[in-house]
Amino acid sequence: MTGYLFLVPALTFLSVWWFWPMAYSLYLSFTEWDFLRPEKQWVGLENYARILTDAEFRRVLGNTLYFSVGSVALSLTAGLLLAVLLNTKLRGSAIYRALIFSPWITPTVAAAIIWIWIYEPRVGAANYLLSSIGMRKLEWLGSRQWAMPSIILFTAWKGMGYSMVFFLAGLQSVPKELYEAAEMDGAGLWTRFWRVTLPLLSPMTFFLVVVSLIDALNAFDQIQVLTQGGPSGATRTIVYYLYQNGFEDFNVGYGSAVAIVLLLITLALTLLQFRLARRWVHYD
Repeated sequence: MTGYLFLVPALTFLSVWWFWPMAYSLYLSFTEWDFLRPEKQWVGLENYARILTDAEFRRVLGNTLYFSVGSVALSLTAGLLLAVLLNTKLRGSAIYRALIFSPWITPTVAAAIIWIWIYEPRVGAANYLLSSIGMRKLEWLGSRQWAMPSIILFTAWKGMGYSMVFFLAGLQSVPKELYEAAEMDGAGLWTRFWRVTLPLLSPMTFFLVVVSLIDALNAFDQIQVLTQGGPSGATRTIVYYLYQNGFEDFNVGYGSAVAIVLLLITLALTLLQFRLARRWVHYD
């Protein structure tokens, strides 16, 4: 009983803020409700049937996968490169680590407001850099072609410090004897990185892929601040789509069904990663 008593605070928090909202959302997904009427009309599986035939849902699903894959790949790649650089005896490396990690602890809304200025088409820093090297200026957030890459770049910038910290911890735990043995066998710098470093970092990489993908699938703040899902829905993801249905259009039942589908997609992708991890993650 003592052990269960210690679990009570955590279970209470999870029950109030996670389990009960999830159960209530599941119930609402079988209803039609607009927040205004006290009664809810039971519609069964109609909301889920609508999702299967909704062209806009397929569009936002594609946007979500595009954003998730792009931001996770870019964030982890940048984090790994930065970790490799800062794992050397670089003067002032502690300061660089703090500066690179600082975007992660900065509120997303505050950071996104700064990036609105960076992406400003006339006087923004991004276009200033492009024009200084002879390239044409871009409509970063106002173009269907560049709006999603702009959000991916922001998200990767914000998350690369988080990835860097974990990769750096993994690099510092790699035995130096393995590098020395590989070098004695004639392995070059790239071979040592590919054959020694990456396999030993695979557990850390797996953890970051799972956590970062879940975080990307649920991204909302940066989209709300930077583009509000525009232009013309080019950056509308599943979370933003369910927000618009549930809290702007007051279509609570359909929004809840979208939320449940997102939960199932996240669960399926996570389980798939655990299944595939058996082939490439090495714990020995």
